[in-house]
Amino acid sequence: MAEELMEWLLQGDPAIRWRVRQDLTAAPEREVARERQRVATQGWGASLLKVQNPDGGWGQGVYSPKWTSTTYTLLRLLWLGLPAKHPAALRGCERLWDWQTRWRVPETCIVGMVVRLTSFHGYQTKRLDDLVGDLLDQQLDDGGWNCATRHEKGKHSSFHTSIQALEALDAYTGTIDVSAAVRDGREFFLRHKLYKSHRTGEIAIRASTKFPAFPEWHFDVLRGLEYFRDSGAHRDPRLADAVEVIRQARRKDGRWHTYTPYAGHQWFQLEPPGPSRWTTARALRVLTWWEPEVTER
Repeated sequence: MAEELMEWLLQGDPAIRWRVRQDLTAAPEREVARERQRVATQGWGASLLKVQNPDGGWGQGVYSPKWTSTTYTLLRLLWLGLPAKHPAALRGCERLWDWQTRWRVPETCIVGMVVRLTSFHGYQTKRLDDLVGDLLDQQLDDGGWNCATRHEKGKHSSFHTSIQALEALDAYTGTIDVSAAVRDGREFFLRHKLYKSHRTGEIAIRASTKFPAFPEWHFDVLRGLEYFRDSGAHRDPRLADAVEVIRQARRKDGRWHTYTPYAGHQWFQLEPPGPSRWTTARALRVLTWWEPEVTER
């Protein structure tokens, strides 16, 4: 099954192929880099770059309407793996920062997105550290974050806001020491076994066991596990229940299916209903991190 599965995945978009070659087949770095470069010239990534506005943005606004705004299109390019410092992404980040300077009060979820996009795409600005400092200031007593409050440190954190904050701090490579915030943020999720209520032990967000191709601002189990994998975190036993959610979603043919995207206008449909190369590649990256022999089954 493993050979057939890898062959099927490698017939997909460049955004899938470079991750499969890097994380599931251990291809040489030059081969991975060559495949990743194709994200800008072929398939989904190229389609998004083609609809960029002359002013460097996308859609009809910087943050809205969702999901075709500049912010969410830059997130899509991030998730697809567009190489850093692509000129189109840098122009988009410039639009993002022009908009950011007009904020009255920073909103924590959006701060996290701006930090992550700026860092990932390699946009240079001295103002980034100010936003990272704000993100650290907004961390709550339980270790997470919640965009619904800026001054109530005793409020319970939001899974949605907290995953975005941690992803942002993982992408950040500046001079501010974020290690304590990252440690406490991870511990917030681990105390909840990633996705469960601390009060009842039940699933905290029912929709979190579904995995749309683009999670947007929402937390889900696959997104959470991808964070722990990609950030180099320890395989903590408290994540075992969440890993089982991914495992149980696997079809008998070894693949995972396509999930319905969040409501709202999309640039295009990523994949038709049925088995999904995109979801399958994401899930296998997580499972091979947790249990390396999983692709052999």
